[in-house]
Amino acid sequence: MKTNGFNILTERITIDPHICHGKPCIRGLRYPVELILELLSAGMSPNEILADYEDLEFPDIMAVLTFATRLSQVKRLEVVYA
Repeated sequence: MKTNGFNILTERITIDPHICHGKPCIRGLRYPVELILELLSAGMSPNEILADYEDLEFPDIMAVLTFATRLSQVKRLEVVYA
């Protein structure tokens, strides 16, 4: 059964202030979304990640990619000077 992007996000990506300082994580585990994105961008394949992190599942990696896609879908960026 296929799920849409929103369902996969709400089922797989969680934000809890008590886990990883509130960073988006996979299923309440201590695997931040940014870790998986860093591993993918370093050249690891999803299968290599799954082999190294046995409690992760393939839909978790797809949820990370969906989450990153949604974050990049902004109307515009504005420079903020401090």
